[in-house]
Order: sequence, then C-alpha cells, then structure tokens
Amino acid sequence: MLLDFDRLGPLRWFLLGVGVLVSLFLLLPVVFIVALSFGDSQWLIFPPPGWTLQWYRVLLTDPGWLDSLLTSVELAVIVMVLAVVMGLFASLALVRGKFRGREVVKGFFLTPMVLPVVVLAVALYAFFLRIGLNGTLVGFVIGHLIIALPFAIIAISNSLESFDTSLEDAALICGASPLQVKLRVTLPAIRLGIFAAAIFSFLASWDEVVVSIFMASPTLQTLPVRIWSTLRQDLTPVIAAASSLLVGLTVVLMLLGLAFKRGKS
Repeated sequence: MLLDFDRLGPLRWFLLGVGVLVSLFLLLPVVFIVALSFGDSQWLIFPPPGWTLQWYRVLLTDPGWLDSLLTSVELAVIVMVLAVVMGLFASLALVRGKFRGREVVKGFFLTPMVLPVVVLAVALYAFFLRIGLNGTLVGFVIGHLIIALPFAIIAISNSLESFDTSLEDAALICGASPLQVKLRVTLPAIRLGIFAAAIFSFLASWDEVVVSIFMASPTLQTLPVRIWSTLRQDLTPVIAAASSLLVGLTVVLMLLGLAFKRGKS
C-alpha cells in the first residue's frame, strides 16, 4: 500500500527535512572534494582561496596518472563486455532453466556481493601469485569480473522474469527460428536490463579499489589504486581532481541510465 504524501500533513515536512539532511550527509563530502580539486592552493584547504584548473592539467599530462586512467577505462570496458555476455547466458539459464539446484547456482553467482571484498582480494592474490597472473591485465579482468558479474546477472534476470514469453511463442509460430527469436524478440525486449547491466558492470570495475590494490604492480595500476598510493605519500590537490573524475563519470553514467529508462517508458 502506497502512502499519499500530500495527505500526511505536517508529517510530510518532517519527512522532507529528514530526506534533505540525509542527502546532505551523503553528498557534502563529494561536494567538498570537487571544490578542492579547483582550489589554487598546494594544500587541501576548504574553502579554496582561489580557483584554477591546474590540477586537472597535471592529472591529464602526468604520464603516471594518465596511464592509470587509461588502464581503468580499458579494464572497465573489457569487464563490462564480458559481464554482459556472461550475465546474459547465465540469466537465461537461471530464469528459463528447469534443472535441479538452480537456486543454489544462483546463490553461488551472487556470493561475491555478500562476501567481504578483502577476503576475496586475499584469496585471488594468493591464487594468482601461484599461477603468475598477479600484476597482469588478465588477473585484473578476472578479479573485477567476479565482482561485476553479479550486478549483470541481477539486472538481466529481472528483465527476463518480467518479459512476456508469449511473444517468443508467437514469433516461433510465425516461422522464426529460435536464434531469430532471441535476436529479434528477446534481446530488444530486455534491452533496458542489458543496458543497466553494462552500466553497473562498468562502474563496479571503474570504482573498485580493494581487489585492485592486491592485483596492482609498479607498472600496472588503476586510477583508484594510484589515488590510494599517492594519498599515503602526499596530500596533493591532484588527488581531489582524480577523485572528482571518478565521481563525475559515475554520475554521468547514472544519469545516462536514467535518461535511457525514461526514454523507453
């Protein structure tokens, strides 16, 4: 049963105030770090005494920072593609399959979401150290894919569960092959779930830091790892600029997903 917000009377203003305070509590640290990235001081001083773009110029011209940024983008794109493809096949099996132990398999796929990330990172580090994948792009992709895949499976599975399978039956009756049905009926119908899976998979890799710290090497680091290692050595506004870049891309992708959802509806 949904509450009618207009009929709550004075209580609605209390709830509105609580919502505003919670939003400020969550967003103010982000606003501070973005403001600090434009400050002209060598130190992280708030409010900034002046405004400049020099820290973004340093970020985008320094070879170390630029390599980390490009590594994060490349890694996130690879993980996004693999997570969507694997998540699609896994979701089809979990939603349409009738095999025994389906719920157990689904729970296994979703385990990385409830398992402490540091436990997963230590396990991957120990395993990859033995097989020589630690500090490699392949090791990064596998580690990030384990984290991103559950998000893809959830998004695509929800779309498949709400999809009317009678449309597929109608296409089959009209002479379409099973492959044509999947390509021309099923995939277009669940495109919102696929798009959501792509966004969340990209962000899961783009923002990941714990597994990345264990996977990183002196020559291969993601942007979050570079931020973390620099933060331990020196408190420079370049860190604020890099953090703002992480937040900015995350916000853009979330707004893009919202616009896509509204366009579909």
